[in-house]
Amino acid sequence: MTTDAIDHFVRVRGASEHNLRNVDVDIPRDAMVAFTGVSGSGKSSLAFGTLYAEAQRRYFESVAPYARRLLQQVGAPHVQGVTGLPPAVALQQRRGAATSRSSVGTITTLSNLLRMLYSRAGDYPEGAEHLAAEAFSPNTVAGACPRCHGLGVVHDVTEELLVPDPSLSIREGAIAAWPGAWQGANLRSIVTGLGIDVDKPWRTLPKKDRDWLLYTDEQPSVLIKPERDRIDYGYHGTFWSARKHVMHVLADSKSDRMRERALRFVEDAPCPDCHGSGLRPEALAVTFAGRSIAEVNELPLVEVVALLRPYAEQPEEANEVAVRLCRDLVARVGVLLDLGLGYLSLGRSSTTLSPGEAQRLRIATQLRSGLFGVVYVLDEPSAGLHPADAEPLLDVLDRLKASGNSLFVVEHDMDVVRRADWVVDIGPGAGEAGGRVLYSGPIDGLEDVAESATSAHLFGRAERLEHAVRDPQGWLQLAGITRHNLEGLSVDIPLCVLTAVTGVSGSGKSTLVSQVLAEDPAVGDQFDRLVLVDQRPIGRTPRSNLATYTGLFDSVRKLFAATDEARERGYGAGRFSFNVPEGRCETCQGEGFVAVELMFLPGTYAPCPTCHGARYNEETLEITYRGKNVAQVLELSVDEAATFLADVPAAARSLRTLRDVGLGYLRLGQPATELSGGEAQRIKLATELQRAHRSHALYLLDEPTSGLHPADTALLLRQLHRLVDAGNTVVLVEHDLDAIATADWVIDLGPGGGDAGGQVVATGTPAEVAKAESSATAPYLARRLSRP
Repeated sequence: MTTDAIDHFVRVRGASEHNLRNVDVDIPRDAMVAFTGVSGSGKSSLAFGTLYAEAQRRYFESVAPYARRLLQQVGAPHVQGVTGLPPAVALQQRRGAATSRSSVGTITTLSNLLRMLYSRAGDYPEGAEHLAAEAFSPNTVAGACPRCHGLGVVHDVTEELLVPDPSLSIREGAIAAWPGAWQGANLRSIVTGLGIDVDKPWRTLPKKDRDWLLYTDEQPSVLIKPERDRIDYGYHGTFWSARKHVMHVLADSKSDRMRERALRFVEDAPCPDCHGSGLRPEALAVTFAGRSIAEVNELPLVEVVALLRPYAEQPEEANEVAVRLCRDLVARVGVLLDLGLGYLSLGRSSTTLSPGEAQRLRIATQLRSGLFGVVYVLDEPSAGLHPADAEPLLDVLDRLKASGNSLFVVEHDMDVVRRADWVVDIGPGAGEAGGRVLYSGPIDGLEDVAESATSAHLFGRAERLEHAVRDPQGWLQLAGITRHNLEGLSVDIPLCVLTAVTGVSGSGKSTLVSQVLAEDPAVGDQFDRLVLVDQRPIGRTPRSNLATYTGLFDSVRKLFAATDEARERGYGAGRFSFNVPEGRCETCQGEGFVAVELMFLPGTYAPCPTCHGARYNEETLEITYRGKNVAQVLELSVDEAATFLADVPAAARSLRTLRDVGLGYLRLGQPATELSGGEAQRIKLATELQRAHRSHALYLLDEPTSGLHPADTALLLRQLHRLVDAGNTVVLVEHDLDAIATADWVIDLGPGGGDAGGQVVATGTPAEVAKAESSATAPYLARRLSRP
């Protein structure tokens, strides 16, 4: 046996990925190890950036060089050595794949089994030929509906969009989708030449004429006679229906403005041929247990199990193929039910899944894979989960460990950390103030580490946020809400207080807050402003960063433009942007790096050879303010910039609010692509906080504490209470018990997820909701409120 096999530890030496400071640490295998520390301390840099990246690098070393080009490779981590490291699987928090063709069924591979079941054991119409499994997939040529190409939706116009005001005549612009100016006048002349009255109100025209004007594919050529004040000579004009014009613009126009205008007249609708399933009629005609595959894809997983279980128990009339496939499907779906995902359907698009739901789907798939001796690296598996959903998840993780695997879990939830066998705590602060291993060992030993923020919260020494419960100053009344799983819901939202909307995953919280409340017209009557703060990225390219998003960079550029040397050279504020040709480095186009293709090795990025990563050209970098050029200012952390720009009011206000929400460790030029969802949300909140408003605003936040250490959660909650103290109303979707306990009012939805949810189970103060008998939140909240 090798030394690695006998030694039951993964030993890391000299890890310096991101902010890690030459870290040496020993981590046990065959155990659940929690990596803890404040946000930005370096937990993910050690777990994912070092351990997982090194395991991946070693795996790719064993793959044929030619095949490596087909794999998404990771670069080699900055570490001197790692021993005792088994193969690793990463289960990260990611939003659903950015494609409408990815679904719950494809993520879990359950769709493959279901298609095989219909192919091999389905009931075919008499005389129909047998179909292969791929004919039941909307993602293949054999199965995709010809009209919508398997997407299930078509993009088309409607009369309501094309003609928003039917009281107008054609001359007055009834057909809003038609072009204006000369082209519009030309079409009106053609319509007149066809014998249709352009001066009658649209609604009084015969329906046959209205439909023809809007939808016909005919393009008759009509002689247009000379018109006084418009055209001197006659000509033949070609007619375009409103629909044909819109589709022509969308297909062929190079003008973004024209395309944007045309999109206003188009809406997505279920495909009329396949009724949204994306499948050919031949596949939809095949049934199993009396249902088509499209119908089964739309059922909640709980009902799928109920439908297939009788066949899995081997009735006499079932064939062997049906029994084996149904048995496998029931077993696999059973794991998803254990994880509280019974409300999802196989056809649910991955783009609509929360990161927590997507991660639990991947965990369930791994549990059925039967791998042994693997390191599973998990990124906050409890994030976005109600405490009632977190418990079965932890049971599943225990089963993974019992199967002979190691679990390395990056985690902020102290209840999950308590379940771990070993803890690696990193800190003490974030960014440059972190990157050290404060403790590595059994949980109890962390209590004696005084500088650990995790220790203070884990063992009850942290100061609790206490405040007097506020009384509502009025109510926003919502009645008869029907959307997704909310059916006829009525609820009152209190004003001028902090309200937490709670409930198990899938109960309808985000639908109520991020959709219904955000779009309700009554909000405009009660509030001066609506601010929706979600976890979507602040930008999708490295050109968007912390400084540009908050507006802080505008004041920095003005500072540099106001220097004597900049004025002598005639440099304006625009010169100090890395997005304009005058100021940026032309070699890297202001990116700061260049792509390097290494053929069989992972492609990589290297600092630009001209500007060495500064992003600006040499002339721009010659201008300095207090001894620093603009690139050096962008490299400052928020904490460092707060001192450097203390006497610049606009910048100081932005920096103060960023520090108030716990983001002092981020660099001003930190690209948007490097920020987590929680960081992006706090940046948006800080951007709002820095604006001095005296109006009554409604703030809507979707799980603002997701991905935050309890110490960072406390910072964020203080800022939210500041907003309420200033006379605003704050409503947040929340699972974190510390956040719920500090709310003034709680609205608990449920009792379950999906079709079993969508109802108001309890409302009141946290203490009142903690006593509600039918609430899944109540027992956990009661336990939290009674904790000393």
